[in-house]
Amino acid sequence: MTEFGYFLACEEFTPAQLLDQAQSAADAGFTRLAISDHYHPWNDAQGSSPFVWSMIGALSQKVALPVTTLVTCPTVRMHPAVTAQAAATSGVLLDGDFTFGVGTGEALNEHVLGDRWPRHEERADMLEEAVEVMRKLFTGDLVSHQGRHYTVDNARLYTVPRVPPPVYVSAFGPKAAALAGRVGDGLVLMTPDAELIEAFREAGGEDKPVIGGLKVCWDTDRERAVDTVRRLWFSEMLPGELAQILPTPAHFEQAGELVTREQVSENVPCGNDADEHIAAIRAYVDAGFDEVYVGQIGPDQQSFFADYPKTVLPAFTS
Repeated sequence: MTEFGYFLACEEFTPAQLLDQAQSAADAGFTRLAISDHYHPWNDAQGSSPFVWSMIGALSQKVALPVTTLVTCPTVRMHPAVTAQAAATSGVLLDGDFTFGVGTGEALNEHVLGDRWPRHEERADMLEEAVEVMRKLFTGDLVSHQGRHYTVDNARLYTVPRVPPPVYVSAFGPKAAALAGRVGDGLVLMTPDAELIEAFREAGGEDKPVIGGLKVCWDTDRERAVDTVRRLWFSEMLPGELAQILPTPAHFEQAGELVTREQVSENVPCGNDADEHIAAIRAYVDAGFDEVYVGQIGPDQQSFFADYPKTVLPAFTS
């Protein structure tokens, strides 16, 4: 049976707001949390971007819900040995209820140290090696590694969870889905794409979980909701690889001029018609997702948490 969690968008909300949302999600009956890992927001209107590892520490003391990163890039901005320490400590703080979602990342977040932004094929190779390094470190053993992309010299994590955190790999195309099947403990998808799930299954993901989610804008005024999404999350509708290669929020804002209200209206559940939201979520359930995370866009979190558990979630949990 599909579990439903709430997606905490670090790009849009302050640390205090995220903690309040986590508590509201728990009170509303959501059983899991996911949280984004960004250095920059997608655009200046979103206006936030707290450090995800600090947030996970705070969440572990705020609510008793499992937490998943959707997703961390452990390859450029942070070395996998350092990222492994952060993930291991998160696993300890959450008493094993931490899932480590990883991906090849975006230039938006990873260019900030002046590093070259590699092509996707190289980034995928870096991710595979990073997962190998982190899994070695999760054992608590002394690790030395000399690979194509990373060096680790006599490193040991002294604080590790009883069970290593499962590593789920994000995919936006068939090659990444195959990588997830080969090296991941699960697959992260942000669309209910049956072909990508099949590629994942064929590459070794036969019995592994598939998780992901969608953003919505619950509002009594549908047109206002469409405007809110277009202002804050037009990045969800950008075509091709733009989201992976544009380097700054300003570049995203320029590209966002291509996104129309009609695109938003057709692609994001907006307003308070429960049937529209149910249909969008059902696509994930019917595709076989094990966990679906819903994120509310915009400031009206109170109405979302008051109404969604009564009007939308019962279609899947009753």
